[in-house]
Amino acid sequence: MLMSREKIGQLFMVGFEGTSVTPDLAAFIKEYKPGGVILFSRNLESIEQIVELTNALQACSPHSPLLISIDQEGGRVSRLPKTFTIFPPCEVLGRCNSSELAYAAAATIAKELRAVGINMNMSPVLDVNSNPANPVIGDRAFGSTPGPVCELGLATIGGLQDNRVVACGKHFPGHGDTNADSHKELPVVTASKERLEQVEFPPFRHATAHGVAALMTAHVLYRALDDQKPATLSPTIITNFLRGELQYDGVVLTDDLEMHAIIDHYGIEEATVRAIQAGCDMPLICKDRNREIAAITALDSAVADGSISAERLEQSLARIARLKQRFLVPNKPVVISDAKLIVGCRSHHVLLRSIHQARERLAKATV
Repeated sequence: MLMSREKIGQLFMVGFEGTSVTPDLAAFIKEYKPGGVILFSRNLESIEQIVELTNALQACSPHSPLLISIDQEGGRVSRLPKTFTIFPPCEVLGRCNSSELAYAAAATIAKELRAVGINMNMSPVLDVNSNPANPVIGDRAFGSTPGPVCELGLATIGGLQDNRVVACGKHFPGHGDTNADSHKELPVVTASKERLEQVEFPPFRHATAHGVAALMTAHVLYRALDDQKPATLSPTIITNFLRGELQYDGVVLTDDLEMHAIIDHYGIEEATVRAIQAGCDMPLICKDRNREIAAITALDSAVADGSISAERLEQSLARIARLKQRFLVPNKPVVISDAKLIVGCRSHHVLLRSIHQARERLAKATV
């Protein structure tokens, strides 16, 4: 059973250079038909430009609405221009220890994203900042113990998804206890299974049990779980643990396959095929067009030669289709004048001030 290019493409989320849909980008989307795109600061300039960009992207994909995603966590991981309401890092919400504030912040982010045509946020960070030497998580986490991460992570998921923005929890099964940055090298976690169960896993167990629509995997090697493969490429972790033990049937994305934790050890083609074999649904490739095409072609070849069954891909396609049906249908163009009424509006800034005031009160109380 062969699969069409249209179906293969739906499994990919891709990034691109530039702030508009060039003829080259339009031709790529129409030919390879990716299921989604991810936006970075390099793609975003203003409310007007973002609205025009997302409308043009969707116009290139009449066969299936695009997941248009972004990393808008707050703090240092915020891709939107300053005209948007930019919340402090999750650690600040963790100190406030208020589910209400976390929900309200996420709902505000979701409303502003939706207003400009972005329908997926790579948030919340469900990692527990359990290692003070961690170079990549730090203040991106809600806390250094699992309790607040579980509670505030769930509130964030609710705030996003109640406002029709896909929440993508990350980085499964936990990036908090690493002392290396997976953007630069492959981190290795040597903690026992018992410690992982006590500290790293609870937020993911909590989120999967309460309806998080998507998860992103960690490019991290967990010796207690699989001493050969990082989580993204591990059937033991994705199929057996996440799909089996946790019974999670939402969409699973990889972290960017161009990160050095992966690309230094596997070619983009091999990494893509291994990620799907492990149980992931959507390989994420954030920048290089040639790698994106090579990865799609490699997956096409893997189905043709029997390395991956068409039935296996149909499982992922069904999950992606359900996600799009829930959050993207009906898909209507967004309007600049409407977006300007929502983005950075007074009530959103009132909420932002209240979070800063809560932080200041807590800081004074602890002096």
